Amino acid sequence: MGESRSPLLASKRQWKQHGQSGTWVSDWLPHTAECIDDIAVIRSCWADGVNHSAGVCQMNTCSILGGRPSLGSWVSYGLGTENQDLPAYVVMQDNRSSVVNGPRNWSAGFMPAAYQGIRFNESGDPIPNLFPPEGVSQSRQVAKVDFLNQLNRSFAAAHPDQSELEARIASYELGFRMQAEAPQTIDLSGETEATLALYGMDQKETANMGRLCLLARRLSESGVRFVQLYHGAGSKWDAHSGIEKNHTELCQQMDKPVAGLLKDLKQRGLLDETLVIWGGEFGRTPMSEQGNGRDHNPTGFTMWMAGGGVRGGQTIGSTDELGLRAVENRLHVHDLHTSILHLMGLDNMELTYMHKGRPERPTINEGKFFEPLING
Repeated sequence: MGESRSPLLASKRQWKQHGQSGTWVSDWLPHTAECIDDIAVIRSCWADGVNHSAGVCQMNTCSILGGRPSLGSWVSYGLGTENQDLPAYVVMQDNRSSVVNGPRNWSAGFMPAAYQGIRFNESGDPIPNLFPPEGVSQSRQVAKVDFLNQLNRSFAAAHPDQSELEARIASYELGFRMQAEAPQTIDLSGETEATLALYGMDQKETANMGRLCLLARRLSESGVRFVQLYHGAGSKWDAHSGIEKNHTELCQQMDKPVAGLLKDLKQRGLLDETLVIWGGEFGRTPMSEQGNGRDHNPTGFTMWMAGGGVRGGQTIGSTDELGLRAVENRLHVHDLHTSILHLMGLDNMELTYMHKGRPERPTINEGKFFEPLING
């Protein structure tokens, strides 16, 4: 047999056990390690997509094929909103690069467009054009919105199949209501220096992600049902080469902000009712690529959950001895979504939407709740 062109690539990480649970965490995530007793680490996830487009699509919609509603849209459809003056589903990413698949990741698919995610800006004013131009009175703005709605509803009545127009009408109305509620929600000036430091906003490397995590907490507090953050937009985690430098920098950017979010939620008594999920569309192979990188691995990878009824301080499942394939307590994306919905009070088989005469369900009629998440 000839020499393998993809030999195993040894890990350079230092691993230690942390917390009362003794969960193993690497030196890439020192701040997350401080929260480990609140975290359930799932080491046996697997998916079907072998490239980013299919993988990201499935992690968001349960299918490797585009066109289905995202998980956030299903949650918005199933639970509605807790605050009529804010979106039910908000998406933020850490830089201007496009996430793989772009807005399709937070699309409502075949459901009415009103259930799609609303993307906030990654820098500057999170919600552009929130306020009317100077000199435009409220009465004038109300008259303009009413006139636009009159025109739009007249057209919508003749084209009932175009849900995008109904969504546009709803967005105008929501935008008007947001002028009163949103400014105080996204204004971070009232946060203490200690809170800003907790999220790493006092450090250049972590300030950007820290801001998004802090906004996520404030949005959740204000009744936004589903908040989704993308770190490393533009496939920055895709370390086919130079994985040491790549992952060291990226982990440094997100470790303290994400841990800050967990700590902040916990100290405010919100973690028990807020489900936090961390992971990607797949993992990396134990074999090397280009000598110092790793390829895509959808057959066995790790994600973690905290809060929302999840029993923390546990490690669930395992891969084989090489770390390539999930073998114990395997958790497919269908099961992952089923479990998220269950923890949020929704049954994946009871939650249906009629599309072209067929009852559609969020996990495509598959998936089981992952009992170890709550029972250990």
